[in-house]
Amino acid sequence: MKQKIALLTLGIMGFSAAHTGISSTSSFMQGFSHPLTGLDHLLAMVAVGIWATQLKGKAVWAVPATFVLLMLLGGVLGMLGMALPFVETGILASVLLLGLLILLQARFSLMSSMALVGLFAVFHGHAHGAEMPATATGLQYALGFVLATAGLHLSGLAVSLLLKRLLPAQTLRYTGLGVLLGGLSLMFA
Repeated sequence: MKQKIALLTLGIMGFSAAHTGISSTSSFMQGFSHPLTGLDHLLAMVAVGIWATQLKGKAVWAVPATFVLLMLLGGVLGMLGMALPFVETGILASVLLLGLLILLQARFSLMSSMALVGLFAVFHGHAHGAEMPATATGLQYALGFVLATAGLHLSGLAVSLLLKRLLPAQTLRYTGLGVLLGGLSLMFA
C-alpha cells in the first residue's frame, strides 16, 4: 500500500499542471467565468460542497466558508509575490484527495476538515493572485472569482441533497469517483 501511495505522489509531482492559467485577470466576468471553465476548479469546488454535506452539521457551511476565506488569503499572497512551493501539485492534490474523501466517506473533526480544505484553498487562491498584473488591483476579478467559487460550493451541496433524496444513501459517495477520475485526467492532460 505504501508503494502505491509513493507512486501516486510521484505521479502527482511529475504531471501536476492542473492549473491552466488565464490571459486576463481584471474584470468581474473573467473572475466569475474562470472557476466555471477550469476543470481543476470545477471539480474541487463542487467536491468541497459534496464532502461538506457528507460531514454534516456545522461542516455544511463551515467547510465551504473556510475554503473561500483561505482562497482569498492565498490570492493576496500571490498578488504580493510571495513564493509558495508546489502550487500546481497542491491544486491537483486537492482534486484527487477531495474525490477520495468523498468516495471513502471520510469523516474528520470539523477543525481538521476546515484545515484540510483551507490548505487546498491557499493553493487555488495563490495561483490566481500570482497571475495578477502588477498594475491591476484585481478587485473586480476577485469578487467574480469568489462568487463563482461559492456558487460551485452551493452546487455541490445541492447535488448532494438531491442525490440523498432521490437515490440510496451510498450513491453520493460515487460522485467522489467521478471527481477522482477527473483529477487523474488532469495529471495527463
